[in-house]
Amino acid sequence: MAKSIEYGNLMHKAMCGLIQTVLKQVAAFGLPGAHHFVITFDTSTEGVEMADWLRKRYPAEMTIVVQNWFENLVVGKDSFAITLNFGNNPERMTIPYDALRTFVDPSVEFGLRFDAQASDDDDEGPDDDPPAPQHDAQIVRLDKFRKS
Repeated sequence: MAKSIEYGNLMHKAMCGLIQTVLKQVAAFGLPGAHHFVITFDTSTEGVEMADWLRKRYPAEMTIVVQNWFENLVVGKDSFAITLNFGNNPERMTIPYDALRTFVDPSVEFGLRFDAQASDDDDEGPDDDPPAPQHDAQIVRLDKFRKS
């Protein structure tokens, strides 16, 4: 039995599930109306697959826009893969949900911000050790991104 309820980790899993559901709908039916996504992710997270030239250009973090041109969106349990156009150069990338930092749909003023999660290895060890700090998932207020 856990010593406490890990709300941060539970919220992170729920938010990843929400994004997975949304992306599955987009993969099946396309983007409806004016919907589009601005997604920022940590490029150094294990499981991120991207072209070497993109990784060199974005060694820590990258923001992508899923809007007018994308292909082959494949949504998995732990990650999604997508082909995007970078200057008329289609590139395939795989992004684990654990790499996500922000997911925003500006068309409906919806946004999520993910804080780094403690790894499962952090949970191992004697029961009398203090628990590793948990990072809570947070909702982003889009007001701060609005132009005045």
